[in-house]
Amino acid sequence: METDQTKALDIHGKPYSRVALVLIILFATFAGTLNQTSLGTAIPTLMKDFDISMATAQQATTWFLLVNGIMIPVSAYLMTRFRTKWLYEVAYILLFLGMLLTAVTPAKSEFWPLFIAGRALQALSVGITMPLMQLVMVNIFPEKQRGIAMGLSGLVVGMAPAIGPTLSGWILEKDHVILGLTLSDSWRSIFVFPMIVLGISIVLGLFFFKDVIPNRKANLEWLSLILSTIGFGSFLWGFTNVATDGWGDMMNVILPIVIGIAFILLFGYRQLKLDRPFLNVRVFKNKQFTITTILVALAMMAMMGVEMMLPLYMQNVHGLSPLDSGLALLPGALMMGLMSPISGIAYDKVGAKRLSRIGFAILTIATFPFIFLGIDTPIHYVTVLYALRMFGIAMVMMPLTASAMSALPVKDAADGTAANNTARQVASAVVVALLTSVTQNIINNNTPAHHLMTENPIQYASKMADASLQGFHVSFGIGMMFAIAGFIVANFLAGKHEKKDIDVDYTKGVK
Repeated sequence: METDQTKALDIHGKPYSRVALVLIILFATFAGTLNQTSLGTAIPTLMKDFDISMATAQQATTWFLLVNGIMIPVSAYLMTRFRTKWLYEVAYILLFLGMLLTAVTPAKSEFWPLFIAGRALQALSVGITMPLMQLVMVNIFPEKQRGIAMGLSGLVVGMAPAIGPTLSGWILEKDHVILGLTLSDSWRSIFVFPMIVLGISIVLGLFFFKDVIPNRKANLEWLSLILSTIGFGSFLWGFTNVATDGWGDMMNVILPIVIGIAFILLFGYRQLKLDRPFLNVRVFKNKQFTITTILVALAMMAMMGVEMMLPLYMQNVHGLSPLDSGLALLPGALMMGLMSPISGIAYDKVGAKRLSRIGFAILTIATFPFIFLGIDTPIHYVTVLYALRMFGIAMVMMPLTASAMSALPVKDAADGTAANNTARQVASAVVVALLTSVTQNIINNNTPAHHLMTENPIQYASKMADASLQGFHVSFGIGMMFAIAGFIVANFLAGKHEKKDIDVDYTKGVK
């Protein structure tokens, strides 16, 4: 199949440059996934410009993750039905249009739904390109190099969301002049860099994107699509409403979550009855794949929860600017980017079990001190702890993703990728909504009386800071619980030299 290390043959037997293909995909997907957390540092700015609450502003993230989670199950069908080149091109164009719509939305509260619509369009595209990137890596690299390939993917999966807050903080600090052009200190400018990268990638893709994933004719199973959309959509929508309506709201929280679970179960049951399922849930018969998928979800919950709360903690409690709060997270982003390829190489040598246990242990130890952060805690202390957390995440994420893909036959890689990424995004959406609601509710319950603001402003500010700290402490504690759970579950992984249950016919059962 390959002629050398940089040249290979596509499914039509034509040569292509593997290096060029991978570089364009990595850069473009980086621009897309940057959007997951790029608005985290800008939340206070969005609250002010649109005149909205923290819970409403966080919808910019939760709705992105919600639509992303709905879209990923569809990706398995799209990847096997449509040619790789044009699937990428269409997805990147949609991503570009979504960013453009968000960037030009008028800054008024009545236009906030338009802002969210742009975010949803971006999420729709990322829901295609993220699993597509992983499947491309599986198809163009041999198994012995898959750890390195997934390590490269980790530069996107881990570093883009990690570096997003820093980039946003830099943009919001002041106007910047670059090559004679002025980049304003507006939240709109956050979308400029990703749009430029995407525009270049769309043009280069016309020449370097190739069809590397075998296609087959498949009919879209509409009932499955409806069941998955209602199921995942309702489930995640219920969690996004917790922050504004509270856990006891029957119509907006409890009922949507219950309906979502019911439809997800119906969706799974239908997949087991179909000869050609919309999403092959039979991949979960593979113990190694199932455990790694659970661990990936726990790692994402441990990472995203703290990552979304820290900028708010530093800006609301310490009064830092968006730039300073972003810079405090930069070493962690660099740590993630540095360690992801290294952990991929280490996976090829020692396996996922040992790395994930070490990674979750580091993550647990580094998260514990966050529960005791105070008003006077030095920011450099927060920076060091955050970098250590990201070291642990890097030790976990890419080895687990590579292990999940290696546990399945190549013919089931598309279904495995879709299932793995669905779990990842659903977990991220749930934890962001969950921790936002917990933090907001605790702050609301401990907010001092309004009249104190005029009678004793200093005392009011002190009590308000204490209320915020209580909310953040609980959120950080929940994040640590996910890390502890990950460490426990990691012990059930197969070791490097243990036999994995990969010889499975997912239509008829175990051979």
